[in-house]
Amino acid sequence: MNSVYLLLAGLGVFAIGYRYYSAFIAAKVLSLDETRKTPAYAKNDGKDFVPTNRFVLFGHHFAAIAGAGPLIGPVLAAQFGFLPGAVWIIFGAVIAGAVHDIVILFASVRNGGEALHNIARRYMGRLSGITTALATLFIIITALAGLAIAVVNSMNESSWGTFTIGFTIPVALLVGWYMKSLRPDKIAEASVIGVVLVLAGVIFGRIIQQSSFSSWFMFSRHQLSIMLAVYGFTASVLPVWLLLAPRDYLSTYMKLGTIALLALGIFIAHPYLQMPALTKFIHGGGPIIPGKVWPYVFITIACGAISGFHALISSGTTPKMLKNEKDIRFIGYGAMVTEGFVALMALIAASVLPPGDYFAINTAPAVFAKLGMSTIHMNELSRLVGENITGRPGGAVSLAVGMAYIFGNIPGLKTLMSYWYHFAIMFEALFILTTIDAGTRVGRYILQESVGSIIPKVKEISWWPGVIITSAVISVSWGYLLYFGSISTIWPMFGVANQLLAVIALTIGTTFILHHAPKKVYSLITFLPFVFMFVVTFTAGLENIFDIYIKQHTTTAQVNIVLTASMLVLVLLIALDGIRNWFNILTGRAKPVSEDQASEPIPDDVRRSIDNLE
Repeated sequence: MNSVYLLLAGLGVFAIGYRYYSAFIAAKVLSLDETRKTPAYAKNDGKDFVPTNRFVLFGHHFAAIAGAGPLIGPVLAAQFGFLPGAVWIIFGAVIAGAVHDIVILFASVRNGGEALHNIARRYMGRLSGITTALATLFIIITALAGLAIAVVNSMNESSWGTFTIGFTIPVALLVGWYMKSLRPDKIAEASVIGVVLVLAGVIFGRIIQQSSFSSWFMFSRHQLSIMLAVYGFTASVLPVWLLLAPRDYLSTYMKLGTIALLALGIFIAHPYLQMPALTKFIHGGGPIIPGKVWPYVFITIACGAISGFHALISSGTTPKMLKNEKDIRFIGYGAMVTEGFVALMALIAASVLPPGDYFAINTAPAVFAKLGMSTIHMNELSRLVGENITGRPGGAVSLAVGMAYIFGNIPGLKTLMSYWYHFAIMFEALFILTTIDAGTRVGRYILQESVGSIIPKVKEISWWPGVIITSAVISVSWGYLLYFGSISTIWPMFGVANQLLAVIALTIGTTFILHHAPKKVYSLITFLPFVFMFVVTFTAGLENIFDIYIKQHTTTAQVNIVLTASMLVLVLLIALDGIRNWFNILTGRAKPVSEDQASEPIPDDVRRSIDNLE
């Protein structure tokens, strides 16, 4: 099958979903009101609550939600063939993922930028508030470890990749200072400088690799695990405008620019999907993903279709920076369908490789030898990209090879394959690191608020000891799983954890809509995805425990069993409490919930000032 047909099908569905379905949700279900004061103005503290340009905020939000998931998940799910993943990405993003994101973002904005567990407490009661906080902490730790494992595997013993990715950090700090203090009104100017410097990092990375300084940037997997945890801690502690927002904004240019270039490459090169629509592994026994296509395709591909991690961003950093409610549709729904497009591109990039080459990259040599497959272009691809790419599981390397393969098929660009490959590695790492920094910060928010209910001082975001201690706890927790885990142990648990959080968010979203929307029937937009994700994720969670972890007999497997079982129990409690609340609302027994005063109408003089800023 020509990959262009799949690309056009996805673009068509995404465009229709944004044009019509998101408009219906924004106008009828949520009733967005641009005259209401947002938390960014009501609680402006210059650190976390900061009114932010809608395009900069879109960049931050998209970068924060689009981590490794939309890249690695589709690549790993190609084991089943391209068809199951393509259908789930295209339709899941439109009717489930984007709905999940826009509803939670709106609910948080209308409730003073509060976190997900506080929204649950307000609309569902104390039990759901506490269990949501506990479940979110469990889930965010496993999710961050799952996201980080991909970048560790791609940077392992690669001086070029490590230098290029590390170089983006001081560039982000420079751009943050440039936009905040040096030339605050010159966003486009700062963007150009940042993008040029990031691209220069790719070129200088090749120079470093060929120089005597190469060993300075060669790190083992364990060393990289520690460095990533330290980075997450640092990004969580620093002011949001200094590292988090500018890094996300810059990386969005790189992400969207690269995906657009990849789409252009597909239109020019017309590569065929060499992976069949369905493989023999749909019935189980696959070397990359354990289990059958049902339910594992739905948890392997998370962020590209629906992701609970998005709820942490939609009720974490983004609502604290939103200038106007009218931007919720553009940011909440728009960023998610954009991520769906990214996931579709990743699936295509993996599927254009011959199946033998794909499995040779994503499995250990001993495992590949048992598959009875032969490679076609592996030796040539390794030579062209300048590195040995066999036996590099995790999805990141095969995605980079697939992207380089597409770019290399454009006339005149084949000699630049090594640059394309390392550019793709940097591209993937940018996705992942922007989620790690935002995710660690959101985890810090949640832990501060949870501990703050016992020790009020910890809840104060200006109290540095509390900020530092809670940031360290979150970073060390996911860093531990990353240090001792592997892609085969972390990714299945990450998929289940991520989708369990989506179940929680959809439960809360359904409750919120029943309280807020003018018609109760509108709650179906979140209720139907809730039912589907509940069944899928619980099935996968139980299979992980009984079919994978119990058979491994390791300490890490025992930790995974405890984490997975705990998450399943917590989510079940929240779902049951949600059903109880829905019954009370529909029968008229529930008390109305008042929205936060931060959402009161903006005075006319303030509105005129905001319009001038726009």
